[in-house]
Amino acid sequence: MTSNSQRLLPDVVLRNPSAPNETCAFPVLPSKPDSISNPIPSALSTLLFFFYFFPEVTRHRPMEPPAAKHGSLRNVLVRLFSFAVLILAARFAIIVTVRGGSCESADFCFFSENLTLSTPSRSSDAEDIFSGKNWRRSVEHYAAFFQDLIADGYLSPNSRALCIDTPAGEDVLALKEVGIVDSVGIFKKPSPPLILHGDGRRHPFSGDAFDFEFSGHGGLERSPRPAVFAAEICRTLRPGGFTVVHAAVRDAYSFDSFLELFSCCELIRTREINGVDSRPVLEILLKKKKENPNFEIETLDSGNFVNKCSVPGYKREIVKNAESLIEEEPLKPWIILKKNVKNVKYLTSLVDISFKNRYVYVDVGARSYGSSIGSWFRKQYPKQNRTFEVYAIEADKSFHEGYREKRGVTLLPYAAWVRNETLFFEITRDPSKVMMQGRGMGRINPVQTSSSHMGDTDKIQGFDFAEWLKSAVTKMDFVVVKMDVEGTEFHLIPRLIQTGAICLIDELFLECHYNRWQRCCPGQRSAKYHKTYTQCLHMFSSLRSYGVLVHQWW
Repeated sequence: MTSNSQRLLPDVVLRNPSAPNETCAFPVLPSKPDSISNPIPSALSTLLFFFYFFPEVTRHRPMEPPAAKHGSLRNVLVRLFSFAVLILAARFAIIVTVRGGSCESADFCFFSENLTLSTPSRSSDAEDIFSGKNWRRSVEHYAAFFQDLIADGYLSPNSRALCIDTPAGEDVLALKEVGIVDSVGIFKKPSPPLILHGDGRRHPFSGDAFDFEFSGHGGLERSPRPAVFAAEICRTLRPGGFTVVHAAVRDAYSFDSFLELFSCCELIRTREINGVDSRPVLEILLKKKKENPNFEIETLDSGNFVNKCSVPGYKREIVKNAESLIEEEPLKPWIILKKNVKNVKYLTSLVDISFKNRYVYVDVGARSYGSSIGSWFRKQYPKQNRTFEVYAIEADKSFHEGYREKRGVTLLPYAAWVRNETLFFEITRDPSKVMMQGRGMGRINPVQTSSSHMGDTDKIQGFDFAEWLKSAVTKMDFVVVKMDVEGTEFHLIPRLIQTGAICLIDELFLECHYNRWQRCCPGQRSAKYHKTYTQCLHMFSSLRSYGVLVHQWW
């Protein structure tokens, strides 16, 4: 007996014309012209149908006489046709079952693009997100974390809370369950009422709107502009309010970079906890500073040391891990210094730079694009998958044309100098000619005035490189500088230290020019530069002792 809940399907009796006494009964599926709820029985019925009516596909027949050639050809065609139909039927079943009834251009479909086959109703993506054991486990995880904050006095039932970049809203629901009723989340794909439309870099709220803000989904680390992300928290968090960020901070460098983003806040505490996925993360609790009503702008003395910066101690520790300086002057510097490049320990191989706001590379004395930007920085420098803004500073006009079609490179066609002024340079027309006076920049050599030299002259605008750097980048940016200025480094480096701009440089690749041994003439030194290798080594040592990660470049 069949239960009432089961439907009895009528049988259709089919007869094989070649074997009248053989019959086969097939169940007939109910007709549903607008939907196909389960295509598998239909596909199986099709397969059985062809195997039954074309037994020659699966049976071996005895050798036929030559007179039956036309029948054999017919059997081959039947088999090919049957095989093609079976392939299409199987493909159809897969499309309907796996793809949910939708038809794409790459599929074998016999329907128009506007026709879709309905499948058994499924819950929407939003419903799937807010269900299941994993989602509930996440809610309980965050609830326990927020209860600790309540117990410590950083959260209260009267707090207005915001969860930033929360795709599923587990943290929002957890806040509500522990008694923080006035809680809401923001994400680019809203799911009201828990999640409203918003972004970590643009909160849809007025200033000082929340008492507590939480970022626990790696939004700050993934943000292309973490400084903007942090600034929005500073804007919407009221003075005296608290913010908590769960982040994968890996070292002292990245932690300090993180704190620099939140200049509006003071650090309360940090602790390592297990994240939702059981991986360790650092919980960072910050408090927004209260505005001082008696705030006054301090006036600073205009002495030489007023703009000096203080290099953090962790940067000095990083310098200790750098490659050793070449203490003894190399007899063949064009070989030794070039080989030393392989020993360079790049900063990005030592620390995590995820929490920097921008990534900037400045090539001072860039010469041609392929000289160092294209051949070295873009191909060899480890960037941790970050996109760098590139500035090329090159005064020599002969190289300017090569930068016109280079995307992502900003050319500054000036000479890096210690102040803004017009400079006169003598151009060496003969490459073999040795200039006996002044500093050189490639084939260009500066002189004091236009009448104090013999030969052709060129006029170039010089600019205060230190002041430009202070206006172009901030301490929240990751800045790499390569400097090859033909002896001018003995003027630029002291200027960078005096103005405090040196602290904006995270990594410096410096070529120091001195009266090195000449490659062409053994036993003779270059007369182009008057500084010695000892003076160069002193410059490198002083920078490192100051906390600047500088490398000997060539």
